[in-house]
Amino acid sequence: SRIPESGSTPTMPLGVPGAPMKATMGSTSAVPDGDDWAFEIKWDGYRTIVHVSDGRVRLQSTAGRDVTDRRPEFAELASAVNAESAILDGELIVLDDNGHPSFELVQRSGIGSDRQAVIQFFDVLQVDGTDTIDVPYLDRRRLLDQLVEPGDNWTVPSFSIGSGAALLAATAEQGLEGVIAKRTDSRYRPGARTKEWRKLKNRTVVELTIGGFTAGTGNRASTFGALLVGRPIDDGRLRFAGGVGTGFDQQMLTSLRDQFRAIAVEDCPFDPPPPSTVARSATWVEPVLQAVVEIAEFTNDGLVRHASFVRLSH
Repeated sequence: SRIPESGSTPTMPLGVPGAPMKATMGSTSAVPDGDDWAFEIKWDGYRTIVHVSDGRVRLQSTAGRDVTDRRPEFAELASAVNAESAILDGELIVLDDNGHPSFELVQRSGIGSDRQAVIQFFDVLQVDGTDTIDVPYLDRRRLLDQLVEPGDNWTVPSFSIGSGAALLAATAEQGLEGVIAKRTDSRYRPGARTKEWRKLKNRTVVELTIGGFTAGTGNRASTFGALLVGRPIDDGRLRFAGGVGTGFDQQMLTSLRDQFRAIAVEDCPFDPPPPSTVARSATWVEPVLQAVVEIAEFTNDGLVRHASFVRLSH
């Protein structure tokens, strides 16, 4: 595809925090349909902006930090880009032993790690000094396919037009995080969170024991901040599994607060106890209430990730 000639100087404010375009949360029960929507796999990693210029590569986090030195595996990426310079958007991931992207492993990897990262590129923002952010999504993706040659540590994954529900179901079967739905005519809006991009995340429903809660602030100062939850283990102890701070309406916040007053105790029910940063603002309760919670996953440390309260278990 020919690079569009915008006739303007680059406008992408990539040196400021939050510059990448972001997706709003969508519902897995209402997946967009039709040929005006494209679907990509949602990779569980770190969003990364990649600058290629004069044979060099610079990696930038969403906060605007230069993280190039931590990722030597991308030193040769410039030779795989069919342009003198380019700005690319992608997700930096690290695979676990089962071949699944692991957010935890991204955090632990880097210089000195035995695990190498991979960048999944899904957008192009500039080529040879010409902005492409006003080019429709579908044309940007076709350009990206021609621009980046696949390598051991980078690739341009495929996408599909329509059939979003089927792709979402396939990601659930494979243990992947979900999909991103993007309007095929959408422009790239730096720093914006827009419904033209929607993230549809697979969720796991689990039942956890409530062992306490943290103090609330702001409009939740009179109720609580987060539930402190755990999972029973074989020897009868309750293992701390993290906090659940979202998913409550005001009625549930008030109801839970009132129930907690009747079962408050002095001693921590978790064994071993939570970190001191959690415990110092905690109020403990008898572990008699069970919460149904949606989570993205349990981390390797047994903690819930992206947890949201659904209801009390009966």
